[in-house]
Amino acid sequence: MSALIEIKDLVTNFYTYEGVVKALNKISLEVESGLTFGLVGESGCGKSVLVRSIMRIVQSPGVIEGGEVKFHMKKNGKDEVIELLSLSEEEMRQIRGSEISMIFQEPNAALNPILSIGYQVSESFLFHISEQMCAKVLEDLESPRDNTNFIWKSFLRYAYRVGSKDAKALPLRIFNKIPILKCWDKRLKEEATRRSIEIIDKLHVPHPEQVVKSYPHNLSGGMKQRIVIAIALACNPELLIADEATSNLDVTVQAQILELLNELKKEYISSIMLITHDLGVVAETCERVGVMYAGNLCEVADVREIFKNPKHPYTKALLNSVPRFSTEGRLAVIDGFVPNLVNPPSGCRFHPRCPLTMEQCKQNVPDLKETGDRHLVACYAVD
Repeated sequence: MSALIEIKDLVTNFYTYEGVVKALNKISLEVESGLTFGLVGESGCGKSVLVRSIMRIVQSPGVIEGGEVKFHMKKNGKDEVIELLSLSEEEMRQIRGSEISMIFQEPNAALNPILSIGYQVSESFLFHISEQMCAKVLEDLESPRDNTNFIWKSFLRYAYRVGSKDAKALPLRIFNKIPILKCWDKRLKEEATRRSIEIIDKLHVPHPEQVVKSYPHNLSGGMKQRIVIAIALACNPELLIADEATSNLDVTVQAQILELLNELKKEYISSIMLITHDLGVVAETCERVGVMYAGNLCEVADVREIFKNPKHPYTKALLNSVPRFSTEGRLAVIDGFVPNLVNPPSGCRFHPRCPLTMEQCKQNVPDLKETGDRHLVACYAVD
């Protein structure tokens, strides 16, 4: 399969009063088109920092220090490779939400409590695909069934011709200056609301016509998470990043959301990048998986291969700590503690806790190398 995103030697640091937190240590990773890619690891290992670095929304005092993030997208029917880290903020803003979308862990933080659900979902349509909606509204106006006065139609067609040059600036530059053209603004908002109701309905939310008039506090946790997914999917992105999207939901709702994501991938989106610490979720939903530890990528393989034939000592220890029906006595634990990333261990960052440590593990960082069919491992003890 072709790559959708290629990450090479990505480095992200946080400059704190305690020192420089080395959150990502030359991460190299490839996410293939059409797959659900799972990224697992302990809390604080850098999973969320990685996806925020891809989206270029790392919060201060975080800084992306180096590396490449190449995104393969289709533009005007042609394949195009874009280096995300070299884009201006305005260019990156056009990518976020339209080509790459993200579902955050906490829906209450993602939704504005004082804006209606309909407004927040419509905003994605109005920002990213307003030109397409202008064309749709114009098509409706030219329909013989439309009763809009001829003079109004003429003004609205003029608004479209001017606005199509810069569809996003049209509402600010024209609607607010020529009162008669506010009718066009109304038509656009009606089209955005119609699309919002349509996508909310596809997410199995009951009574979507009423939901768009509601506010976040009127909805349950599961419903709010579905609305966040609706916002993320509004423009049919090529890549959907789900950052612990189900961790705050009860088990029943979690299963519904995961099943929904699998359904939506077939209809709306090319690939999903699922960030989680739950290996059960990975086994259920992902086709390929990467394992992170302390800012490093330890192992990448197909999901069946990871569970049947883990090769990195950390991956083995992680799987051994999962409770099973056959488990007797105490659960296995990983000895030691996660290192402080202000002063991480030299060489392989897992070596102080690893039972297979050799001298070179303490001195050099192992490269991520292929050890089998599409199975990559960063460990000197693995042939």
